[in-house]
Amino acid sequence: MDVIDAVAPLRDRVAAARRASRRVGFVPTMGALHLGHARLIERARRECDCVVVSIFVNPLQFDRPEDLRHYPRTLPADFEMCARLGVDVAFAPGTAEMYPADPSCTIQVGRVASHLCGRHRPGHFAGVATVVMKLFQIVQPDRAYFGEKDAQQLAVIRHLVRDFNVPVQVEAVATVREPDGLALSSRNQRLNAEERRLAPALYRALCEARRSVAEGTTDPEPVRRAAVAAVPRHEGLRLEYLELVEPDTMQPVESIDGPVLAAGALWVGSTRLIDNLTCDPPGTGAPAGPVRE
Repeated sequence: MDVIDAVAPLRDRVAAARRASRRVGFVPTMGALHLGHARLIERARRECDCVVVSIFVNPLQFDRPEDLRHYPRTLPADFEMCARLGVDVAFAPGTAEMYPADPSCTIQVGRVASHLCGRHRPGHFAGVATVVMKLFQIVQPDRAYFGEKDAQQLAVIRHLVRDFNVPVQVEAVATVREPDGLALSSRNQRLNAEERRLAPALYRALCEARRSVAEGTTDPEPVRRAAVAAVPRHEGLRLEYLELVEPDTMQPVESIDGPVLAAGALWVGSTRLIDNLTCDPPGTGAPAGPVRE
């Protein structure tokens, strides 16, 4: 595995793969890699000839300086996982390499980022869209792989690719969960034992929404209320939002007449966790039991 920390040699390495007619797969990450990231890499490895993984903690997408400061950084372990999974290139640039000066141009995201995390984290998706566009320009992959846990991010990137005619195929990979349903996240490392016990509350609330929709409820408000009520009242928990939205536009739905996304954000102590589940009305999708991807 090649470890590269600068744009020019990374471009040279990918260009060599292209001259050999190799399909390039790309997995952008912020490091602190876990089994969820491994699933992205494994999918890229199966489908592509050359796999590039980027590891870059992007300062533009953090709305709270302390969150950026405390974001876990585990570069040696990340490289070890990448090598074990057969990654061809680990691209780990520093901030000065990605942003040699304060960016004069950034990408502003419209309606798809107006609700959910976009409403509660101003500027977050502008930072995500900007760094992903930069990485797409640097790597120029054929396929790029993203997890479904970050559903709004995935929607933003799909709109980015569509609106700017970026020649990359965006692939979604199912959320990986702990046995109790908690979605794997780098932020889970920050939970203490009691917080870890409480953390699956968001998943259980989303399962309640999924159950209500599967039973035929077409009004989103009682579905949302039932899901919110499923979050235990505990001083260590604070529900930031729980909404039912259209999966492509991320806009709230007025009625449920097809698949919708139940999405939520929950503060567990000082750690913010997000998750989502697709909710299918009767006869349109999977049964309403617990998800075990």
